[in-house]
Amino acid sequence: MARKIALRDALREAMTEEMRRDDTVFLLGEEVAQYNGAYKVSKGMLDEFGPERVIDTPIAELGFAGIGVGAAMNGLKPIVEFMTWNFAVLAFDQIVNNAAKTLSQSAGQYSCPIVFRGPSAPPVSSPSSTARPSRAGWPIPPGLKVVSCTDPADAKGLLKSAIRDPDPVCFMESELLYGYEGEVPEGEYLVEIGKAAVRRAGTDVTLVSYNKMMLPTMEAAELLEKEGISAEVIDLRTIRPLDRKTVIESVKKTNRCVVIDESWPFAGISAEVAYEIQKSAFDYLDAPVIRVNAADVNLGYAAPFVEEFLPNAAKIVRAVKQVSYV
Repeated sequence: MARKIALRDALREAMTEEMRRDDTVFLLGEEVAQYNGAYKVSKGMLDEFGPERVIDTPIAELGFAGIGVGAAMNGLKPIVEFMTWNFAVLAFDQIVNNAAKTLSQSAGQYSCPIVFRGPSAPPVSSPSSTARPSRAGWPIPPGLKVVSCTDPADAKGLLKSAIRDPDPVCFMESELLYGYEGEVPEGEYLVEIGKAAVRRAGTDVTLVSYNKMMLPTMEAAELLEKEGISAEVIDLRTIRPLDRKTVIESVKKTNRCVVIDESWPFAGISAEVAYEIQKSAFDYLDAPVIRVNAADVNLGYAAPFVEEFLPNAAKIVRAVKQVSYV
């Protein structure tokens, strides 16, 4: 059985179920308790679990990220919510130099089972300080897993898996999708970290994307179908580990690929995906891999500028036609 619920509700169900199952799991972050979360993801959790397990923090990302890392090293399982990943840049030292390296630096004596989660990518009409693309500029060192998904059912199952994972996981959401609804199964279930999903089968071109860029990607696939072009759509869901096998097998079938990534083009996920394709499926390509990225500039307020900055269905369709007619 499944019911249709919003992404924020799916995330809350995941955290609530895991906190009921395991009393070492707790939530901390800015406004997660008294205010029910900046985006109401933690609504009602303070009432159920109390202030010792749903903890409001000061506006100090580096500080409370460090508290979470220390708690994880001492046997607890923190969920650290950032009001936005744009501000989590301040916590990179704890995430990259401590959480991600705990296991290797301690020669396996300490693990760091922690989840860092919150909205990523630019919202509408925000200043550049809060409008970084979803993964742009993010270091992803060994020891760190990164999840970035759109579908509410996936979000719940992946977050539950992330909370149970012995390694640190960065869980990238989108504030523009917290109200996005989808069918979510009732009862206990998990979604495997590191496994992409084929959202739409196709034969002529492979479209690869993740997070909220899945929406214009699916829209583009429908537009292409009306023109007789069959697009296979892959939702990465997990950035690290990257499901290379699913992507490569699709490209071997379609012989063409467009990667859609909300991040800036330089040193981004789309570049990594394109590299993996040329490394493992070069002989199957009938055209170069094309990337549809955010513009290589800082994003500003104006709505027309945002429209020009971000990938959209029309840009994806143009890219597909470019690889189709090579």
